[in-house]
Amino acid sequence: VGADRVAANGDVANKIGTYMVAVLAARHGVPFYVACPCSTIDVNTPTGAGIVVEERSADEVTGFGDTRWAASGVLVRNPAFDVTPAELVSAIITERGVVHRPDSQSMLIHMRQD
Repeated sequence: VGADRVAANGDVANKIGTYMVAVLAARHGVPFYVACPCSTIDVNTPTGAGIVVEERSADEVTGFGDTRWAASGVLVRNPAFDVTPAELVSAIITERGVVHRPDSQSMLIHMRQD
């Protein structure tokens, strides 16, 4: 998968549903790889908990045009992204190489490479 942002410890923020795919990959013994440019890695955000997830309009999931399929007044969350914990990531692949089983130390070493 790609990544919109990667925290210093290797947690990955990407489009909603990425976490679900990572969980399924882990459950079925399939490696889960993330490909992204180094510019996506945010060494100033220690973990995925610090990544602000954009909330999209509830209208996107409660109806379309004049048609509504959700009851009026229903509270809806519609996050645009989710955060996949680093322990579910087999490797992060960048233009500088591959970080297997990413964590804070391996990500820092990777980012210091020339």
